[in-house]
Amino acid sequence: MVEIIYTGDALWDRIERAVQKVKDRLDRVVKALEAAGIPYAIIGGNAVQVWVARVDESAVRNTKDVDIILSRDRLTDAIVALEAAGFLYRHSAGVTTFLDGPDAKARDAVHVVFSGEKVREGYAEPVPDIAEVETINDIKTLSLEALVRMKLTSYRLKDRVHLLDMIDVGLIDATWKDRYSQPLAERLQELLDDTER
Repeated sequence: MVEIIYTGDALWDRIERAVQKVKDRLDRVVKALEAAGIPYAIIGGNAVQVWVARVDESAVRNTKDVDIILSRDRLTDAIVALEAAGFLYRHSAGVTTFLDGPDAKARDAVHVVFSGEKVREGYAEPVPDIAEVETINDIKTLSLEALVRMKLTSYRLKDRVHLLDMIDVGLIDATWKDRYSQPLAERLQELLDDTER
């Protein structure tokens, strides 16, 4: 096997293309759902980007994921709309995705979670309701409070990093603990303590 090593401008071009592919994928998903009149909310790293960019664009972190919330009762409509836009519906091991074409890898997918349902049985909170959407510059994402609740619930490494980014730019602080259940408030305090080291 011959390994190709990219350097200089070629490497920067690959990095730029990777970022653009995620943006284009998100754009196509949004246009398809909007055209079909299907309620949705952008979540995950893209939602964090939207909120952080409002405060400090230099703190925006790139993401490889496209994650959305849908209502389960609109899944069939979403399958029709997104397959017409070139995505392929997949449901495997309890995970709902739309691959970005027949040759796409799992990383080239749109990940779906369902409004009002728990992503994992052990999670303290369900996915926020689709009604908690907030439109920012034509971008439908979760309200900041709902997004933070979702990140505190998942609490994987990338969720903690996203929360630290939001703390760093002043979007959330210790006054937010009262908005959440005790387990989530404790997680938020843990992150706030971490930023003080």
